[in-house]
Amino acid sequence: MRSTKRLAAGAIAAALGVTTLAACGGSDGKKSGSGDGSAGKTVTLVSHDSFAASDPVLKAFTAQTGYTVKVLKSGDAGAALNQEILTKGSPRGDVFFGVDNTLLSRALDNGIFTPYEAKGLDRVPAEVQLDQAKHRVTPIDTGDICVNYDKKYFADKKLSPPQSFADLIKPEYKDLLVTENVATSSPGLGFLLGSVATYGDGGWQDYWKKLKSNGVKVVDGWEQAYNTDFSGSAGGKKAKGDRPLVVSYASSPPAEVIYADPKPTEAPTGVATGTCFRQTEFAGLLKGAKNEAGGKALLDFLISKKFQDDMPLNMFVDPVAKDAVLPPEFTTFGAKITHSTTVAPDTIAKNRDQWVKTWSSLVLK
Repeated sequence: MRSTKRLAAGAIAAALGVTTLAACGGSDGKKSGSGDGSAGKTVTLVSHDSFAASDPVLKAFTAQTGYTVKVLKSGDAGAALNQEILTKGSPRGDVFFGVDNTLLSRALDNGIFTPYEAKGLDRVPAEVQLDQAKHRVTPIDTGDICVNYDKKYFADKKLSPPQSFADLIKPEYKDLLVTENVATSSPGLGFLLGSVATYGDGGWQDYWKKLKSNGVKVVDGWEQAYNTDFSGSAGGKKAKGDRPLVVSYASSPPAEVIYADPKPTEAPTGVATGTCFRQTEFAGLLKGAKNEAGGKALLDFLISKKFQDDMPLNMFVDPVAKDAVLPPEFTTFGAKITHSTTVAPDTIAKNRDQWVKTWSSLVLK
């Protein structure tokens, strides 16, 4: 599954006319800290395109360990993982970041990681440590794929916004939802998995038949759904979008505020908190890493308080460390997700292709 949260935040910023800079130390292969740039002083992080961290935080890692971080971005998470599987034993870097719970079984089954128990892992809840027995991967962040709604539309219509999967098939929400193709979109697939978790393997098909009858619109990707069809986003307003419900992220409302000028006193969009699917992203020490010591130090750092505190406003994800502090923009304008659905990684691995095929035949025909 592709990690699109950072790209989504950038798209929101672009829709608002704001230029954003992602600080990814060493992503150009050049020295970015106090290390000498030699192979022994460089640790290479292979990642999907959405990785971002602030320069001061990356420099703090260099000052602390002597290692300079080089970030090798490799497309979406699926493509990046495929490359590491193909180069198993002779990896392109030392640490891989960005495999999530929808791809985890594939990564573990192919044996691309060397087990390592990161320092500070006791600060990370057990429920996100999906490989706790072997420590082949370390959880780094979580995020929720949820239906977002246009507050103004529902206020003007004097209609309560939906809050659950079941609400979305009610007549009052007919022709209001736009979602993404599950075969081509990360949030689209997450929304499908949320329905599988809610209705079971024997019930999600009937749910989608009802959703289709209730006028759900399906587009190829998040950019079109959120910034063109969704009436509540900055981009959607400009494009005269006519769908007040969209599948996006729980972090989308804070992004609408952060990148707005002038900043509103409240987010123009809300989150249907009963429609969320939880993503967890992991990092692991690549088997055959040239700088194994540096890779271990980097894994320790990725769950340190300094990196975890820095992450939300760079990648628009939630930290996993219990002592991490969310920025005020997240706590003020974001939704508190008390329950999010999930599906076991091995279950996803066994059924994902068939689920996508079945969904396509039910919804796209």
